[in-house]
Amino acid sequence: MTEIYDLHCHSTASDGALSPRDLVSRAKQYGVTHLALTDHDTVAGVAEAQRAAEMEGINLITGIEFSTTWQSHCLHIVGLNLDPSHPLVAEGSHAIQTIRNERAEKISIKLEKKRIPGAFESVKKAAGDGMITRTHFAEFLLSQGYVDTLQGAFDNYLGDGKPGYVSTQWPGLEEVVNWITASGGIAVLAHPMRYKLSGSWMRRLLIDFKEMGGLSIEVVSGRNNPDEINTLARYAKQFDLAGSAGSDFHNPKNIWVELGRLNPMPDFVTPVWHLFETKALTS
Repeated sequence: MTEIYDLHCHSTASDGALSPRDLVSRAKQYGVTHLALTDHDTVAGVAEAQRAAEMEGINLITGIEFSTTWQSHCLHIVGLNLDPSHPLVAEGSHAIQTIRNERAEKISIKLEKKRIPGAFESVKKAAGDGMITRTHFAEFLLSQGYVDTLQGAFDNYLGDGKPGYVSTQWPGLEEVVNWITASGGIAVLAHPMRYKLSGSWMRRLLIDFKEMGGLSIEVVSGRNNPDEINTLARYAKQFDLAGSAGSDFHNPKNIWVELGRLNPMPDFVTPVWHLFETKALTS
């Protein structure tokens, strides 16, 4: 049986459209054998996903996607194979949830100034016990007819420099990497091409990331084209980082991103799941 790893996806515990149980069932449907649930800044969905994975016969890797700030850049760091009950994971999640709630209130105030009322109440209800993300605001704007697409919400209201944008200071990169490594996990730089860094800035980031304890870079993702994969694979090789692969799946309505539908990892890159095996042997 061919092993298919998808180590980056989201459920209703953050800004995904499917419950953890339904997400695991869909992963099974699309042939995924090893799945990591990596909700934004929370592990609230892991227990439900684990129960579903046991029923479906899928290997679940515990995960999370933390928001962080490095050199005034907002980055996302995925933590894989960590202990979800570790105190630092809980404390980090709580701290970021406070930041997210404060940001949500500020975004809502800005939208009200543009004569768009009721945003905070709507996104809070939609998020439930999960993390409030900008995607919740995008869905609100779409449902109320202010935009025609989710991307339109970011382009016109929520993106940098737009009326509803709020600059946010997340916990520092070194602190976030420490939360992950202290809980037994592997820190992965998520979707590096999304940050639109120059080559010199990317190299500077990877030097810092590795010195702080980062071990992997997301080489293959649901939106990367072959040229981007080759570029990221060369970075992985240059900085001796393992390569991770994840769809960053959020919603089945997005036909361009699907669970398990990923390009192969380049042969010269060490897959991050090999580090799971090493960790198990040395723990």
